[in-house]
Amino acid sequence: MADVVEIVCYPIKGCAGTSMSDALLTPAGLTHDRSFMVISEDGVYRTQRRHPRLALIRPTVSADGSRLTLDATDAPGRYGTVHLNITTSAPRRDVDLFGAAFQGIDQGDEAAAWLSEVLSTPSRLVRVPPEHDRVADGLTPGPSGYADSSAVHLLSRPSLALLNRRMAERGSPPLPMNRFRPNIVVDSGPRQGLDRDCGDWAAVPHAEDRTRRIRIGGAELGYAKLAVRCAVTLVDQEAGARQGPEPLRTLAGYRRAASGGVVFGAKFSVVRPGKLSVGDGVVVREWGVAEL
Repeated sequence: MADVVEIVCYPIKGCAGTSMSDALLTPAGLTHDRSFMVISEDGVYRTQRRHPRLALIRPTVSADGSRLTLDATDAPGRYGTVHLNITTSAPRRDVDLFGAAFQGIDQGDEAAAWLSEVLSTPSRLVRVPPEHDRVADGLTPGPSGYADSSAVHLLSRPSLALLNRRMAERGSPPLPMNRFRPNIVVDSGPRQGLDRDCGDWAAVPHAEDRTRRIRIGGAELGYAKLAVRCAVTLVDQEAGARQGPEPLRTLAGYRRAASGGVVFGAKFSVVRPGKLSVGDGVVVREWGVAEL
């Protein structure tokens, strides 16, 4: 059986994540996950693909959901911290996410000025409106905020260990898990609930590719698709800058999907909301055939 070993929430798309010991999984993913997005002045989304310094911004949302703190004390320069009141009542504005039209609630001039200075380009911050009705596609479609696609990204430590071994064979140093920005990280647990096909499934690299329904704590997830990787994986999340061709160079040699693209990890939709915690067992209720 697998255990949850890390839970990470990313309140602002493209910005740094916050590790959590427990969290509530809502129909659209972890509470507040990718519920904010940095955009250009004309409403187009910003990501680390073109703005790697987003990784240096650490957002946190207050327990009651009313305040947002943005911290960039680790970024070069004296940007410090800004505290903002989250608004859900401001007029909606059009935003563009991968060419699709959505709505966002602008979070005001103070947030815009601070982000523009940190990123060195005019930027604004928007929040998902309550009426946001985006449904991400996949084998199990489901609601999603401003995530690239499905609400939850799950990755196992054995998958990363295999990648790092393959990179070592090419003379490349290992990469940390945060290069892939997962929401849920799993690893082998101490229990002996063995699947007849996979054995201790979390000990098998890329076993997450074959899961179709999983239960964690009080929540249940349905497999949507493999996670197609992009240039964000080239960004050192601590430095906020691109650092060479890995891991895409190595992944391209053994993780090309039949439908195209380099894949690593899996995306899930929330079938049943509920609480999950680090240490929870991950029970696979249904297996399938990997799409690789």
